[in-house]
Formats: sequence, C-alpha cells, structure tokens
Amino acid sequence: MYYVVYGFLYVFSLLPLGVLYLFSDLAYLIMYYLVGYRKQVIMQNLAIAFPEKSEAERVRIAKDFTRNLTDTFIETLKMISIGPKELDRRTACDFAHINDLVARGFNIHIMAGHQFNWEFGNLAYGREFKIPFIGVYTRLSNKVMDRIFYQARSRYGTFMISKEDFRAKKDQLLAERHILALAADQNPSNPSNAYWMTLFGRMAPFITGPARGAVKSDNAMVFVGFRKIKRGHYAFRAEPMTEHAALHTPEALTLMYRDLLEKTIRTDPANYLWSHRRWRHEWKPEYGQPIGQE
Repeated sequence: MYYVVYGFLYVFSLLPLGVLYLFSDLAYLIMYYLVGYRKQVIMQNLAIAFPEKSEAERVRIAKDFTRNLTDTFIETLKMISIGPKELDRRTACDFAHINDLVARGFNIHIMAGHQFNWEFGNLAYGREFKIPFIGVYTRLSNKVMDRIFYQARSRYGTFMISKEDFRAKKDQLLAERHILALAADQNPSNPSNAYWMTLFGRMAPFITGPARGAVKSDNAMVFVGFRKIKRGHYAFRAEPMTEHAALHTPEALTLMYRDLLEKTIRTDPANYLWSHRRWRHEWKPEYGQPIGQE
C-alpha cells in the first residue's frame, strides 16, 4: 500500500505549483464556504487576538488564513519532489546569524511558531547547516502517510524524530553538536505544568521544555519568524534571543519568545494557525502566579 500511495503522490507532486494551486482553490471554497472548517474556533481566536479590528477585518483574516492552510497542504505534497533550485527560489532565508553561531561552536535552539509554511522552512534550513539539524514532529496516525511525510521532511538533511522518541533519546542526541528546531507555541497536555502568561492579552499556557532544555544545555537561542511574501514564497527571519541560555531563567526566555511570536503574528495575521485552540485552557489560581504579572 505504501508504494501505491507514494507513487501516486509523487507523480501528483511533479505538477507545477501553479496547477496544484487549482486544487487548493477548490479545497478553500469547500472548507470555508461549504464545510466551515473550524470557523467558530478561528473567529473566537481572532476576536481574542485582535479586539481592535472590525468583524469584517477579522472575517478577511479568517478567509486568508483558510486559503493559506489549503496552500500549505498542497505545498507539503509538493515537497515530496521539490528540487533544490525551486526550493531556494521560494524560500528567502536569513542564515547569517545562525551560521555565525555554528562557526563559533555554539549549539542552538531555534524557537518558532505554527506559521506557514514551516514545511518549506524545515527543508531550507536542513539543507543549509553543517551540523545536525533536528526537527521534532508528531507522528501521523496513518502509518503510510506518516512514512511518506517523514521521508519528504528528511530529504535535505533534517534529522526528524518523533516527540515520543525524542523524550527517550534527547540526552544522547543533544550531547553532540546540533541545532534543535521547536515549535514552542503548542498547548501543554497538562496545563498545571506550564508557564502561564498573557498572549494577545489573554492568559495562555506555554510548554516548559524548550526553555528549560536550553538553560540546562546553555545553548544559544534564536527565534525564527515566517512571513508570506506572495503565494508559494516565504521569508524566514532569524532574531537573536541569547548566546547563553544559562544566564536567564526559563521563564524569562519564554517571555522573550512570547513577545517575538506575538510581534511576528501581528505583521502577518493570516499566516498563523488560528484553527489551533490556543486558549483552550483556563488559568486557575492553583497553577501559581502567572509569569510577567505583579
């Protein structure tokens, strides 16, 4: 079954993106107008994040987000066969700061958010660096599709490892030179074991592992923000956070990450994963004092 599905998707991915986007256009019409994919969640999230915007403005962001979402799915299929020249043409990456850190012997934690298109970013960054570039991912429940996307994401050198395997092997992996890329805006499974702070003015939990791990290893930390230039073209900007995480508390680093993430989302609101229920959990007094609150 794997070879049948892979063969079909590979041939499909060979079509020019201009043709593939016709499928994205159809998917957008179905998802937004017919199915109303997570429309209530999306609009609730946008109301929290942008209360100053009108309802019409938030609807426009929701529509643009849904189109970005369907484009990203098509672009993810495209990465099964995308060549290096086309990848370079579609990804404007700022590598200078990270390459400087690598040259000076640092290990690096890259902190990012769920912005589009993280799949193209993964390929571009994995192709660039001279030390192992590690990406942590969530396994798909369908084993055939999980295998296909694992191979596609690994094509240009990224060492992909599932969250489950990373927990078991992280000490071994991180003992060697490395760059570790993490989408650190995920909802923690246990909200009582989280860093609570405001995000767009509403209390939200942040996972503790990325900042704690960086402090423990005294790694350099870099935030990478994504911006959509035009359809199928993305810019990735690296912003220094610290060269020595151990000089900061994990809480302070997470606040720094929160600020950079929020600033980046505000510059391109439709390019963030608003279908994700970021404010699903409610803060409770037993969780302790929120960070950044007096």
